[in-house]
Amino acid sequence: MPEFTSDVTIDDIAVRDTNVSSAVDEPVRAMILDMLADTTRSVTEIDEALAGRGYDRTLNTVRHHVNELRDAGLVEVARLEERNGGTTKYYRANTIVLSYALPEDARADVDSMAQELAPDIAALVADLEATHGDTLDRIADEMAPCEHCRSQKYETYLLLTILRRAFVAGTLRDDPVR
Repeated sequence: MPEFTSDVTIDDIAVRDTNVSSAVDEPVRAMILDMLADTTRSVTEIDEALAGRGYDRTLNTVRHHVNELRDAGLVEVARLEERNGGTTKYYRANTIVLSYALPEDARADVDSMAQELAPDIAALVADLEATHGDTLDRIADEMAPCEHCRSQKYETYLLLTILRRAFVAGTLRDDPVR
Protein backbone atom coordinates (compact mmCIF):
# COMPACT_ATOMS: atom_id res chain seq x y z
CA MET A 1 0.00 0.00 0.00
CA PRO A 2 1.52 3.36 -0.98
CA GLU A 3 2.19 5.84 1.75
CA PHE A 4 0.64 9.31 1.53
CA THR A 5 2.79 12.23 2.59
CA SER A 6 2.30 15.95 2.24
CA ASP A 7 4.35 19.00 3.10
CA VAL A 8 2.34 20.88 5.67
CA THR A 9 3.43 24.33 6.77
CA ILE A 10 2.07 26.68 9.37
CA ASP A 11 0.04 29.33 7.57
CA ASP A 12 -1.66 31.03 10.48
CA ILE A 13 -1.81 31.26 14.25
CA ALA A 14 -5.11 31.11 16.10
CA VAL A 15 -4.77 32.96 19.38
CA ARG A 16 -6.81 31.70 22.29
CA ASP A 17 -6.30 33.72 25.42
CA THR A 18 -7.72 31.54 28.18
CA ASN A 19 -9.02 34.55 30.16
CA VAL A 20 -10.80 35.92 27.11
CA SER A 21 -12.04 32.54 25.89
CA SER A 22 -13.68 31.55 29.15
CA ALA A 23 -15.26 35.00 29.48
CA VAL A 24 -16.79 34.98 26.00
CA ASP A 25 -17.74 31.30 25.83
CA GLU A 26 -21.24 32.48 26.65
CA PRO A 27 -22.59 34.07 23.41
CA VAL A 28 -24.45 36.81 25.27
CA ARG A 29 -21.13 38.11 26.59
CA ALA A 30 -19.89 38.63 23.05
CA MET A 31 -23.08 40.64 22.40
CA ILE A 32 -22.41 42.72 25.51
CA LEU A 33 -18.83 43.40 24.38
CA ASP A 34 -20.14 44.44 20.99
CA MET A 35 -22.59 46.86 22.59
CA LEU A 36 -19.98 48.32 24.92
CA ALA A 37 -17.44 48.88 22.15
CA ASP A 38 -19.51 51.81 20.88
CA THR A 39 -20.79 53.47 24.03
CA THR A 40 -20.93 53.28 27.80
CA ARG A 41 -23.96 51.61 29.32
CA SER A 42 -25.27 50.71 32.73
CA VAL A 43 -26.33 47.14 33.48
CA THR A 44 -29.95 48.26 33.14
CA GLU A 45 -29.24 49.75 29.71
CA ILE A 46 -27.39 46.59 28.68
CA ASP A 47 -30.36 44.52 29.84
CA GLU A 48 -32.76 46.67 27.78
CA ALA A 49 -30.54 46.46 24.69
CA LEU A 50 -30.25 42.67 25.07
CA ALA A 51 -34.02 42.38 25.37
CA GLY A 52 -34.24 44.28 22.08
CA ARG A 53 -32.01 41.60 20.55
CA GLY A 54 -34.23 38.81 21.87
CA TYR A 55 -32.20 37.96 24.99
CA ASP A 56 -34.61 38.19 27.90
CA ARG A 57 -33.08 37.24 31.25
CA THR A 58 -33.17 38.74 34.72
CA LEU A 59 -31.19 41.86 35.52
CA ASN A 60 -29.08 39.78 37.94
CA THR A 61 -28.14 37.41 35.13
CA VAL A 62 -27.04 40.32 32.95
CA ARG A 63 -25.12 41.77 35.90
CA HIS A 64 -23.39 38.40 36.33
CA HIS A 65 -22.32 38.41 32.66
CA VAL A 66 -21.00 41.97 32.94
CA ASN A 67 -19.07 41.00 36.09
CA GLU A 68 -17.53 38.01 34.30
CA LEU A 69 -16.38 40.32 31.49
CA ARG A 70 -15.06 42.81 34.03
CA ASP A 71 -13.21 40.10 35.98
CA ALA A 72 -11.58 38.94 32.72
CA GLY A 73 -10.43 42.51 32.11
CA LEU A 74 -12.55 42.98 28.97
CA VAL A 75 -14.77 45.77 30.28
CA GLU A 76 -14.15 48.55 32.78
CA VAL A 77 -16.22 51.00 34.74
CA ALA A 78 -16.09 54.12 32.59
CA ARG A 79 -18.00 56.39 34.94
CA LEU A 80 -20.11 56.47 38.07
CA GLU A 81 -23.32 58.45 38.47
CA GLU A 82 -24.87 59.17 41.82
CA ARG A 83 -28.60 59.54 41.77
CA ASN A 84 -31.31 59.20 44.43
CA GLY A 85 -28.83 57.97 47.03
CA GLY A 86 -27.45 55.22 44.80
CA THR A 87 -24.53 54.86 42.43
CA THR A 88 -24.91 53.59 38.87
CA LYS A 89 -21.87 52.12 37.12
CA TYR A 90 -21.45 52.66 33.41
CA TYR A 91 -19.28 50.14 31.60
CA ARG A 92 -17.21 50.35 28.43
CA ALA A 93 -15.40 47.58 26.56
CA ASN A 94 -11.63 47.86 26.34
CA THR A 95 -11.33 44.80 24.13
CA ILE A 96 -12.95 43.85 20.85
CA VAL A 97 -13.47 40.14 20.22
CA LEU A 98 -13.41 39.30 16.54
CA SER A 99 -15.05 36.04 15.59
CA TYR A 100 -15.22 35.84 11.83
CA ALA A 101 -14.15 33.61 8.97
CA LEU A 102 -12.61 34.89 5.76
CA PRO A 103 -14.45 34.04 2.56
CA GLU A 104 -12.71 31.14 0.85
CA ASP A 105 -12.03 33.19 -2.29
CA ALA A 106 -10.19 35.85 -0.23
CA ARG A 107 -7.42 33.47 0.86
CA ALA A 108 -5.10 34.19 -2.10
CA ASP A 109 -5.40 37.96 -1.65
CA VAL A 110 -4.81 37.74 2.11
CA ASP A 111 -1.83 35.41 1.60
CA SER A 112 -0.35 37.79 -0.95
CA MET A 113 -0.66 40.80 1.36
CA ALA A 114 0.77 38.79 4.26
CA GLN A 115 3.79 37.74 2.18
CA GLU A 116 4.33 41.36 1.15
CA LEU A 117 4.27 42.49 4.76
CA ALA A 118 6.26 39.54 6.20
CA PRO A 119 9.76 41.11 5.83
CA ASP A 120 8.62 44.27 7.64
CA ILE A 121 7.10 42.22 10.46
CA ALA A 122 10.23 40.06 10.72
CA ALA A 123 12.35 43.23 11.03
CA LEU A 124 9.95 44.67 13.61
CA VAL A 125 10.04 41.49 15.70
CA ALA A 126 13.85 41.32 15.45
CA ASP A 127 14.06 44.93 16.65
CA LEU A 128 11.65 44.21 19.49
CA GLU A 129 13.68 41.16 20.54
CA ALA A 130 16.96 43.12 20.33
CA THR A 131 15.57 46.00 22.37
CA HIS A 132 13.45 44.09 24.89
CA GLY A 133 14.78 40.52 24.74
CA ASP A 134 15.39 40.22 28.49
CA THR A 135 11.89 41.43 29.30
CA LEU A 136 10.34 39.10 26.70
CA ASP A 137 12.30 36.15 28.11
CA ARG A 138 11.28 37.01 31.68
CA ILE A 139 7.57 37.23 30.79
CA ALA A 140 7.66 34.02 28.72
CA ASP A 141 9.42 32.24 31.60
CA GLU A 142 6.68 33.40 33.99
CA MET A 143 4.06 32.04 31.58
CA ALA A 144 5.62 28.56 31.51
CA PRO A 145 4.32 26.60 34.50
CA CYS A 146 7.26 24.17 34.40
CA GLU A 147 10.51 23.50 32.56
CA HIS A 148 8.85 20.77 30.46
CA CYS A 149 6.37 23.29 29.05
CA ARG A 150 9.08 25.45 27.45
CA SER A 151 8.42 23.73 24.15
CA GLN A 152 5.09 25.52 23.95
CA LYS A 153 4.93 28.75 22.01
CA TYR A 154 4.92 31.26 24.87
CA GLU A 155 7.26 33.61 23.02
CA THR A 156 5.03 33.53 19.93
CA TYR A 157 1.93 34.23 22.01
CA LEU A 158 3.69 37.10 23.77
CA LEU A 159 4.90 38.66 20.51
CA LEU A 160 1.43 38.37 18.97
CA THR A 161 -0.10 39.98 22.04
CA ILE A 162 2.32 42.89 21.75
CA LEU A 163 1.64 43.24 18.02
CA ARG A 164 -2.14 43.07 18.51
CA ARG A 165 -2.04 45.74 21.20
CA ALA A 166 0.24 47.93 19.09
CA PHE A 167 -2.20 47.48 16.20
CA VAL A 168 -5.05 48.68 18.42
CA ALA A 169 -3.02 51.63 19.70
CA GLY A 170 -1.97 52.60 16.19
CA THR A 171 -5.17 52.03 14.24
CA LEU A 172 -8.25 51.45 16.39
CA ARG A 173 -7.81 53.68 19.43
CA ASP A 174 -9.75 56.56 17.89
CA ASP A 175 -11.98 54.43 15.64
CA PRO A 176 -13.15 51.33 17.60
CA VAL A 177 -15.69 50.28 14.96
CA ARG A 178 -13.27 49.90 12.06
